[in-house]
Amino acid sequence: MQFPETLEGWLGLLEARHGQSIQLGLDRVRQVLAALNRPKTCPVFLVGGTNGKGSTCAFLEAILLAAGYKVGLYTSPHLIRYNERVRINGREIEDAPLVQAFGEVELARGDIPLTYFEHGTLAAWAAFAHAGLDAIILEVGLGGRLDAVNVFDPDCSIVTSVALDHMDYLGDTREAIGFEKAGIFRPGRPAICGDPMPPETLVDHARDIGAQLRVSGRDFGFSGDQGQWTFWVTGGTRRGGLAYPALRGVNQLLNASAVMAACDAVRDLLPISMQAVRQGLMLVDLPGRFQVLPGRPSVILDVAHNPQAAAVLNENLASMGFFPETWAVVGMLADKDVVGTLQFLKERVDHWLVCTLPGPRGLEAARLAEILGELGVSAERIQTFVAPAAAYAHAQEKAAEGDRIVVFGSFLTVADVLATRKAATV
Repeated sequence: MQFPETLEGWLGLLEARHGQSIQLGLDRVRQVLAALNRPKTCPVFLVGGTNGKGSTCAFLEAILLAAGYKVGLYTSPHLIRYNERVRINGREIEDAPLVQAFGEVELARGDIPLTYFEHGTLAAWAAFAHAGLDAIILEVGLGGRLDAVNVFDPDCSIVTSVALDHMDYLGDTREAIGFEKAGIFRPGRPAICGDPMPPETLVDHARDIGAQLRVSGRDFGFSGDQGQWTFWVTGGTRRGGLAYPALRGVNQLLNASAVMAACDAVRDLLPISMQAVRQGLMLVDLPGRFQVLPGRPSVILDVAHNPQAAAVLNENLASMGFFPETWAVVGMLADKDVVGTLQFLKERVDHWLVCTLPGPRGLEAARLAEILGELGVSAERIQTFVAPAAAYAHAQEKAAEGDRIVVFGSFLTVADVLATRKAATV
């Protein structure tokens, strides 16, 4: 067949080719990886977990870059452009090398079927092979044990948190999900757990395979006051006088300390100075994670889409100070715990602008409004919209200068608002 010549062509082909977006299992991906013949040439980090993966990857990338290393980063999903998923030396990959990488995977796969995510994961690895990297960071897409990213051999694995999400695939208890997350650990390799209360299944699996498990609050951790914070390692040195990370939110010290624990664990492979750590924490940037935009009224973008993330968002909003009224632009996917997510914010929001998300998984705005009503939110506080952009436009029109607008519920919700704002500046 003739290969597509553009990135849009490749993405369209992959979307049309495989009807099932998620198909857990490593056999097919492992076969294509072998045929691709792009062996590992530098240390690799795998980052999994329910929440905090994106922030953790961003911290790790920023610190490694500040230390002078050439770094590849693969994450998902993207907000606006697919290129966001593949970063080389802190920059989104250009279309041409990505198109080449998609072609290399296509040649290697033969008649082996791959999902959109699997093909993209292998393409990122192929692109990294051409870049002469010193370190690679790979974010797990879903779960861990059976996720396509887990075909690669990590020198250090990080599980950020374990909570209830994707239960149709991973199980309906923290213990079941913890076992899936722990699947990215390796015998004899550092295994960092940023969750201070990990499920026993995660701890047991790490012990059973002989991974070097380090748990937040037990083997490493942090303390802080209003001006600075301290990182500590059991039996090791304390690193005090650290400025708070550039990423906002009460949970970011959990993510930052897990990254520092990972850096400490691989110091023989990738030496990193405290100056690089400080610089990386100061310069890190990640759209859509409690991102407060400049201007008034205040606009906060957060991809929180499950109860654990919503609880953190609620804490972060509470710490912002006084705002006369809070306007929420909310769109969610039907397969999420919508009730559990919304209940954390029902007392924090004055005006609910609920919207329909596209695609078969998108929840209708009318159903979101019904759920809010069932949670005790009065009908006069709820309005429905056909899309996040429409809800956001209404919020911008109605919110007073001293108010705040919170956009949350899904990557799709935040992405639509970001795209609208970008188009308005062109």
